[in-house]
Amino acid sequence: MRFARDIEQPDIFNHSMRTYLYGRFVGERRGLRPDLDYDDELLFLGCVLHDAGLSAEGDGDQSFDLDGADLAARFLTGRGVAADRVEVVWDAIALHLCVEVAARKRPEIALVTAGAGYDLAPSPKHPLPPGYAERVHAVLPRLGVGPGIRDAIVAQALEKPHKAPPFTFPGELVRQATGRGWPTWDELIAREPSWHDRA
Repeated sequence: MRFARDIEQPDIFNHSMRTYLYGRFVGERRGLRPDLDYDDELLFLGCVLHDAGLSAEGDGDQSFDLDGADLAARFLTGRGVAADRVEVVWDAIALHLCVEVAARKRPEIALVTAGAGYDLAPSPKHPLPPGYAERVHAVLPRLGVGPGIRDAIVAQALEKPHKAPPFTFPGELVRQATGRGWPTWDELIAREPSWHDRA
């Protein structure tokens, strides 16, 4: 938690902490019990580090989810966490933008994605108890996290365009921010004319 707080912007850090609370909440609604049906420490680590790739320290040469997964793995390995546990956290972070894939993985992975999604767009399928969100937000204020995440992703991609290829989540945020259009399928295929795949 201290590591994430030290490297992340406050809005993203608070989002990461809320991701854990909402991930546990969604797990409870699904009948999953911490430390019985899933490893609560692994869920916490995946949640608190899931956006580490949006920090200056995590900004590498891949999309932010993979950069963050790699940073988390280095951090945990450096503190003696067993390789099999590091792998679960890596998967949770690397897959948190792949909602359908993550949902089919073990609970620690699925709940990181569910918690992160819930914090940005709460599910009517799992309504929070009265006053719950207000108590969470009193301790971990939102601080404009929606635009903050968008701006962090776009800033990284404008500096390093390969971090946001066409048709990806980061790429779509860049397209929305800049107004750039995507190439069509045929235009992508036509980039290598010697292969004769044109229609």
